[in-house]
Amino acid sequence: MLRFLPLKLGRLYRCLKLLLLLGLSVILLMNTHNLFASFQKNELTDRRFINLNKCPACFGTSWCRKFMNGQVSFETWGRLRFLDVFNVKNVYFAQYGEPREGTRRVVLKRLGSNQELAEIDQKICKRATGRPRCDLIQAMYKTEFARINGDVRLLTPGVVEGWSDLVHCPSQRLLDRVVRRYAETKDSGSFLLKNLKDTERMQLLMTLAFNPEPLVLQSFPSDEGWPFAKYLGACGRMVAVNYVGEELWSFYNAPWEKRVDLARQLMDIAEQLTNNDFDFALYLLDVSFDNFAVGPRDGKVIIVDAENVLVADKRHIKQDKPENYDVWYESRFEECDREACLSFSKEALCSRVTVDHNYYAVCQNLLSQYATWRGTTGGLLHDPPAHIAKDGQLEALLDECTKPKKRYGRFQAAKELREYLTRLSAASSPAMAR
Repeated sequence: MLRFLPLKLGRLYRCLKLLLLLGLSVILLMNTHNLFASFQKNELTDRRFINLNKCPACFGTSWCRKFMNGQVSFETWGRLRFLDVFNVKNVYFAQYGEPREGTRRVVLKRLGSNQELAEIDQKICKRATGRPRCDLIQAMYKTEFARINGDVRLLTPGVVEGWSDLVHCPSQRLLDRVVRRYAETKDSGSFLLKNLKDTERMQLLMTLAFNPEPLVLQSFPSDEGWPFAKYLGACGRMVAVNYVGEELWSFYNAPWEKRVDLARQLMDIAEQLTNNDFDFALYLLDVSFDNFAVGPRDGKVIIVDAENVLVADKRHIKQDKPENYDVWYESRFEECDREACLSFSKEALCSRVTVDHNYYAVCQNLLSQYATWRGTTGGLLHDPPAHIAKDGQLEALLDECTKPKKRYGRFQAAKELREYLTRLSAASSPAMAR
């Protein structure tokens, strides 16, 4: 009976898609009179729509001139507001145009659902006035976001520790990097918090507490080789990032050679985020097929959702020497009844120098037979060619990387898996070129 479970889940997923399409058709018929108005208006020039009126309780203003000038506009479906009911994450595709460069596709994010954004407004108001509704702008000046004022020289760990995954266990070196690379100020480049304007300081802290994804992209930019989407700017509560390409899920049934190459890149990303010259370990706490995308030209895999990234400073750990800091940490494999679930201890990630979490996350949730997503199981490396399956090495490495049988087995398995996928990818490159 268990053999037919993936098939049943697949059928259920297709039925749900059909019901969704039928529902969408009904909504289109009911809202025909609003369609023409939606296509004629560029709502991204509306201060209230992008929540510019809520600043400094927002994410920045560096791209406001581009928004107000009409250089950023929704693509076709993004113009239809009644479709927002399906867009829970508030992620939109848009076109951005420059007179000399033409137009290009970008991704706009509100960094949270409508409910999450409403909740942060209520929290700000309650902290300032004790009531859930208030004048948000005045309230911001009575919160902890404003108490860190111009007299404070540095952003210190004791102030923001635990606000979000990015600063679950921050070091001073990490916070200096975040402030120095903050893109929502004209005078970026200084790690001194006092060099920011009051509104810029509050926006930085608001972002750090609500959703630090923009700060991850700024602090570890793609221009320097980090595997994240490029941060472009913000206006109000709308953040713009570079469009990378189709999500990784679109390649689930791609030719075997393509999937091998993508798997190799994913393991390379796991290695880079774990061991790098900067001694920052960036641990991915939310790993799913939707959080990665693939470039259409270079085929490069990029992380497109960086909200849940915990950064541990290995230099600080070595200096501070917490208990068992130099003992290798192995993530525990645990089966669960949800998709893309992971087992981890943030305290362990913050206090150990050598950790296998990223290998475990990529192997379990993306590559191995344990990977489940949208009613499908088997992972990106499902159904290998007969000679690969017969050899058994790939299956053995994936199993050891996901559910190790030996002590510290995942570390060695991840290393050998990267090497094995590199050899397979190199061998298939001539075929892919043809």
